[in-house]
Amino acid sequence: MDDELRERVEREAEKHALLNAVKHDSDADVGAIMGPLMGENPEFRQHGGEIPGLIGPVVAEVNQLSADEKRDRLEELAPEELAEMEAEEEEDESLLPDLPNVEAYDEVRMRAAPNPNGPWHLGHARMPAVIGTYKDMYDGSFIVRFDDTDPETKRPDLSAYDAILEDIDYLGFDPDDVIRASDRVETYYDHARELIEMGGAYTCSCTGEEFSNLKNNAKPCPHRDKDPETTLEEFEDMVAGEYTSGEMVLRVKTDIEHKNPALRDWVAFRMIDTPHPRPEAEDYRAWPMLDFQSGVDDHLTGVTHIIRGIDLQDSAKRQRFVYDYFGWDYPEVIHWGHVQVDEYDVKMSTSSIKELIDAGELDGWDDPRVPTIKSLRRRGIRGQAIVDAMVGLGTSTSNVDLSMSSIYANNRDLVDDETDRYFLVRDVAEETSAGGQTWSGHGQEFAIEGGPDVAHPPLHPSFEERGTRDIPVGDSVLLESGDVPAEGERVWLKGFGAVRREDDTLVATGDDLDVVREGDVAVIHWAPADGVSVRMRTMDGDVLGVAEPDFADVPEDELVQFERVGFVRVDTAGHDETLVYFAHK
Repeated sequence: MDDELRERVEREAEKHALLNAVKHDSDADVGAIMGPLMGENPEFRQHGGEIPGLIGPVVAEVNQLSADEKRDRLEELAPEELAEMEAEEEEDESLLPDLPNVEAYDEVRMRAAPNPNGPWHLGHARMPAVIGTYKDMYDGSFIVRFDDTDPETKRPDLSAYDAILEDIDYLGFDPDDVIRASDRVETYYDHARELIEMGGAYTCSCTGEEFSNLKNNAKPCPHRDKDPETTLEEFEDMVAGEYTSGEMVLRVKTDIEHKNPALRDWVAFRMIDTPHPRPEAEDYRAWPMLDFQSGVDDHLTGVTHIIRGIDLQDSAKRQRFVYDYFGWDYPEVIHWGHVQVDEYDVKMSTSSIKELIDAGELDGWDDPRVPTIKSLRRRGIRGQAIVDAMVGLGTSTSNVDLSMSSIYANNRDLVDDETDRYFLVRDVAEETSAGGQTWSGHGQEFAIEGGPDVAHPPLHPSFEERGTRDIPVGDSVLLESGDVPAEGERVWLKGFGAVRREDDTLVATGDDLDVVREGDVAVIHWAPADGVSVRMRTMDGDVLGVAEPDFADVPEDELVQFERVGFVRVDTAGHDETLVYFAHK
């Protein structure tokens, strides 16, 4: 390398080190800047072995600068790139609108309130993604409160508590507090007693049909005017389990002539005979309804801003009656529309997914056909890719559509630089009785004649310093059916070279890469016939194939890219077969 080129390398390295350091507000890293450096300057690649040692001291000098000095130096070297980067960051930070009236609170406190009746589907990811982002924006607090006070209709699944917390962790957030409402029943009882003593609630033994008729006609329940002492006595009998399901409820006294019948004297507590699945709560029979429980908890935990679905506007209105009785200030409320996700045939519903799993139609919550967070995680999708897509939807009151392609694009940006490349040869698909697709066969086999004994394609085309894979060619190779050349045609086997088909043999031609640049020869992937057997699990069924021998050394849970196929996560590496999950192209 001559002095002029050396100076260019050092100058470009300084620029990319500064871009890396300023963007991430941290020290620059040699490995992180190699890709952009070589990508922008392809003439550096022939000196790939020398570059890391040459730029190491440059990066070290950059890291000795303060944050302000780094930015000032970058503005001197590359003002346009700095301005572009800062504009992108400003755009990213403004994806969510400002929360209302934050100046009125010492701290922004928000909560996600999952019902733990099963692991989360993809739509559930929106709440922690947005709340977690707001927490970072305002240096606030993120509370997870399990609203598990319905042991019958939405019966909690004991395994779901930890599963949901694992999903939140996978999305990249650490809650400041975790609460289980079923641990707080006595607190709800105390507030109910206080409300009764104020004259704000009464016990009612009307049937559902009787009260509905009264309510819809704006007529008071005959129990409405009973004295607080009698109401309190009957409520204590509810607490003691003296009534059966449907026999007695506690109602919040509102406006029986309210223009919205749904707000008229709504139920705060009801009797449920079914024991709660948690041993700590199995003895309770008088359970708070969600609007009462949630309203009390939001106040006691200091929640300042609530995000909820547009269909839950009545919840805020009901809870305001309780807040008015107690003299509490109601939190700020943001209502948003529902999220619809494309690509899946399975309904995005916890109960529906559970039914299909119980019926044996799905393999579990991480089946690739299921729109769950567990499924995406097993496929190798980063949690940040989901968060970025959800935050990008904003907080509109309209229903929004989320394209899985946006999550895939986000994930590709996150993992492309770090995923090594390998070859996988598949073959044609056959329909199965289950309606999915099972790929069978190992591609079409050809003898190989001439050329190198071992091919050396790069582990990553943008990072030559990572080195190459060693693929022993052997006596024969496999091609995918769609890549098989016609008799006498040439193709370029990646990492090997040009070959011409002669009957059942591929003969090396010795052509250089110009035949590819000129567009005369297609570039295809391949694998030795005695490579690694792979089963690739996809949303459409299993795909069988053969990968190059080095793929056997890839550890489980690693993400790689099968060239011209897509990104996959290695699930289990068996002696006879390696199972991978397809992420996306």
